[in-house]
Amino acid sequence: MPDIGETLRDARMRARIDVSEIEAKTKIRAKYLRALENEEWGLLPGPTFVKSFLRTYAQALGLDGKALVEEYRASHERPSDSIYEPIVSSPQHPRARGGSGRPAGRPAGGPSRIYVSVVGVIAVLIVLLVIGLLSGGGGGSHHPTAKKSTRPGTRHGTRSAHANGSAIAGGTAAGAGSSSLVSLSLQATSRVYVCLLGDGGRKLIGGTELQPGASTPTFHARRFKITLGNNAVKLLIDGTARTVPPSSAAIGYAITKASGRQTLPRGQLPTCQ
Repeated sequence: MPDIGETLRDARMRARIDVSEIEAKTKIRAKYLRALENEEWGLLPGPTFVKSFLRTYAQALGLDGKALVEEYRASHERPSDSIYEPIVSSPQHPRARGGSGRPAGRPAGGPSRIYVSVVGVIAVLIVLLVIGLLSGGGGGSHHPTAKKSTRPGTRHGTRSAHANGSAIAGGTAAGAGSSSLVSLSLQATSRVYVCLLGDGGRKLIGGTELQPGASTPTFHARRFKITLGNNAVKLLIDGTARTVPPSSAAIGYAITKASGRQTLPRGQLPTCQ
């Protein structure tokens, strides 16, 4: 079964929808959408928000959000991660255990007024926090201003970003993360061995042979490392077709947004083993 992030990314790419469109539709920041696609759970606020964002993102793509949330719970969530446990659990008050210590007029085993008040305040704070995260710090209207602050020489954008801290934390970080990602897909013209690694050495194509005419999904990462058994393949880097020159030995490249495609020395070729 495909990974959660791969399922989301493939559905979005098939629908030809950009992350910015999903951001405007769901009010979830682009950096969180990218984190879901890359399964970078540590970049998200917490398990509760992961499940909320995951369900919303899946529904926006026409996927079964409940199934993806259940898969996340089974694969990544620990019982201690839920922030709702202190609210759901039933506290044991010493006075509720016996009749002699119970104040007059209070029902047996009933919660104290202080406990009920604390639970109510926590519930309200959680709801407000979820609304704030989903609205992206006041809605999508702040993102264009924040993006202007990342362009050199744009004084107006810099002043706007300093005037609004949420725009710096949200829109600028999302814009910088998106601009550093490079997209890559492969189209085989004949049988060719492929080993493709993404960020952190993650195996995207684990040392397999592509058959003639086969195409891969479009992958996104800050840095790719690839080994090709021959030149019978076309690389689509950020939508631009790149051919591979003939070679009697395996061919390897490092691909980034800033440096483009760079040939790897023989000893640095990834092996996917």
